[in-house]
Amino acid sequence: MKTPRTIVVGITGGIAAYKAVNIVRAFVLNGDSVHVIATEAALRFIGKPTLEAISRNPVHTDLYEGVAEVRHVAIGQGADLIVIAPATANSIAKLAAGLADDLLGNTVLASTAPLVIAPAMHTEMWNNAATAANVAVLRSRGITIVGPGIGRLTGTDSGEGRMEEPETIVAVALAVLDRAADSGAASDAASAVQDLTGRRVLISAGGTREPLDPVRYLGNRSSGKQGVALAQAALARGAQVTLVASNLEVAVPTSITTILVSSALEMHEAMTLAAESAEVIIMAAAVADYRPRTMQPGKIKKEDAGDTLTLDLVKNPDILAGLAASRTPGQLIVGFAAETEEDAERLLTLGREKITRKGCDYLVVNRVGHSAGETLGFGTERNAVTVLDRHGDIVNEASGSKMSVANCILDLIG
Repeated sequence: MKTPRTIVVGITGGIAAYKAVNIVRAFVLNGDSVHVIATEAALRFIGKPTLEAISRNPVHTDLYEGVAEVRHVAIGQGADLIVIAPATANSIAKLAAGLADDLLGNTVLASTAPLVIAPAMHTEMWNNAATAANVAVLRSRGITIVGPGIGRLTGTDSGEGRMEEPETIVAVALAVLDRAADSGAASDAASAVQDLTGRRVLISAGGTREPLDPVRYLGNRSSGKQGVALAQAALARGAQVTLVASNLEVAVPTSITTILVSSALEMHEAMTLAAESAEVIIMAAAVADYRPRTMQPGKIKKEDAGDTLTLDLVKNPDILAGLAASRTPGQLIVGFAAETEEDAERLLTLGREKITRKGCDYLVVNRVGHSAGETLGFGTERNAVTVLDRHGDIVNEASGSKMSVANCILDLIG
């Protein structure tokens, strides 16, 4: 049975405070023990009873509550992770200055746990030089910043400054927490999770679709979950992430630059263009090897085709091999190989043959399909991979949630 981890959710005084309910709920449903610290300003937007009902714990607000048990220190000391959402411009300034004039500030200063903050404010406040400087200070300390996104703000305003969606904040926070657990010490994790700060990472995700006619297409079972997990994990580790997404079945954080494509040709064009400015490229998408030579202008009728239908297919460009062949100096390229081979040794042989053909730096080999009634790889929440280097040597193996697998892959890059 999973041992509950202690997560402190700090809520500050912004209109986005109502979204914090879903963040708290997600952590609780994940099996974690959640303790909410709300500022007095936050309680003007959302009430204690709601937060206590969702978190299943008392909500703490007052610095002078529980003095006998030294609560202003004990909460921080007992935390495995602290998440502040929303984090207003004022709260970010106080964190950067190390102020502790309320319970939340004291908790942060008294804790060695990783800290994740989700900014939320108007665009002008986010772009203000003071806020930019404060955010830079927090990043330099290894604090993970999630967002903000771009969208509708309070009133009729729209722009950058919207708090990221709760599911994105939770996914990034859990990735940070997993990294902290893997590091063996929370105090080491804060610096470790920011090992991709400022690096430009390009990731492909999803499965391409090759149109047969206006109604039908040739596709595959990829949901894009592993590629999106890689994007979220890279974002949590400080990278500037661009995602080329093809027919995803999972949401993407708005703070990730996303380029939507559908077919292999569209992905080839988008990846080739985006690769020019990328330092790291991860080809996690499932790209069709072939496409119909021509797309029929109208729906193919079975009355016209008869009992059998013959398709004339042509080979698609090999995107991974092309990127490797035209790489810029210092560019690191990671490929994926989804195989149905059940024999472990044969699977590795296929991977070694493929990395030789592709010319990438690392190849992530994972078995997909069905085995003993279990669906592997595509569309699932878990994955198991073996990572080979360009010499065909095994450099990493990982199994578990797709987020934990993503971080194991990124460990080779950071």
